[in-house]
Amino acid sequence: MRQGVRAMAGRLSWGLGDQAVSSLSNFAVGIVVARGLGATGFGVFTLAWVTYGVLLNVSRGLATDPLVVRFSGAADERWRAAVARSSGTAMLIGLASGALSVLAGLALGGEVGWAFLGLGVVLPGLLVQDSWRYAFFASGQGHRAFLNDIVWAAAMVPALLFAARSGSVFAFVLAWGLSAALAAAFGALQSGVLPRAAGVREWVSHHRDLGSRYLVENVSNSGASQLRSYGLGAIAGLSAVGAIRGGELLLAPFLALLMGVSLVAVPEAARVLKRAPARLPTFCLVLGGGQAAAALVWGLGILFFLPDSVGTLVLGSVWGPAQELILPITLSVTAAGVIAGATAGLRALGAAKLSLRAQLFASAGYLGGGLAGAALAGAVGASWGSAIAMWCGAVVWWWQLRVGFRARTGTEAVGVR
Repeated sequence: MRQGVRAMAGRLSWGLGDQAVSSLSNFAVGIVVARGLGATGFGVFTLAWVTYGVLLNVSRGLATDPLVVRFSGAADERWRAAVARSSGTAMLIGLASGALSVLAGLALGGEVGWAFLGLGVVLPGLLVQDSWRYAFFASGQGHRAFLNDIVWAAAMVPALLFAARSGSVFAFVLAWGLSAALAAAFGALQSGVLPRAAGVREWVSHHRDLGSRYLVENVSNSGASQLRSYGLGAIAGLSAVGAIRGGELLLAPFLALLMGVSLVAVPEAARVLKRAPARLPTFCLVLGGGQAAAALVWGLGILFFLPDSVGTLVLGSVWGPAQELILPITLSVTAAGVIAGATAGLRALGAAKLSLRAQLFASAGYLGGGLAGAALAGAVGASWGSAIAMWCGAVVWWWQLRVGFRARTGTEAVGVR
């Protein structure tokens, strides 16, 4: 028992460490871009960023989510064969979506066009690098994922310094993405596995029961965020998009915790389900409640104790409009922590149908609430509309976990009766 807890703690610590590096690197990119380009330029960069988020979730749904669910703790030979096909799937998604992004950039023109042109160039490296992280955590090798993100972060330092001299969105996108491509190449050396494009059709076909649902689930999540950003830009201007992204950056240290835990949450929930199924609800409740509490403490700390001088130092001209959004963004992230506990449980149960149902409801609410709020009160309204929708979605996620757990074990209730 104690050995199992210690092993779980070790895997969790690597997850937190890895995500700390990843999130702090993203935070640094955001700060440099915000200070270098101002609210409008930062808004343009954010449009490329959220588009990447959608494509990343396409890759995860088809490539790495089935890997984590079905090959966590698998024997080395099985893991290597699965990773070759999984990373090959991520690579092909990056190449196809990258080509479309380049075409979109050429058609759009202007600064937005240059941002999407740069994104198209770097997408394959970004998606393959992410696939290595999940592959390493599936096999319990979190230290390798941590080292891979260290390589990415180290490569970004000179790249960002060079991009800052040019002062263009295109240069910043390339600096961020090409350094990820270097880490992706390093991941192949770490694992001794090369992405296998020839196995992609077999991979997608064999795991279509999970992949198709996780694809829709993931894309509906990130797609809602992307469409909200596009809609907000059209309704209230690109500066409003930059303000919301600036407010989100202030939550970056907590988001590092949230994403770090999520890297190991599903494999750990799957292990709990195998060893002691009755403990899964408690595991999910502690997981979600702990993350929600941490988000609330962090956000309120920023709201009440962060001096204006420090905010201006960090975000430059973006600080003023971002400051008004801290409370609703904090409440949104708190709800995301609550949802994370239910998500881990449903993924461990393999209840893709139930998690898809919950995600579609939550995404529709997030998009609808955000756009309705934007029409009423710009960035402030969008943030409050999204926060309300996120909490409604949290209720639905936990209800679906209750349904899935009862179907699996016959237990009458999940968590508190």
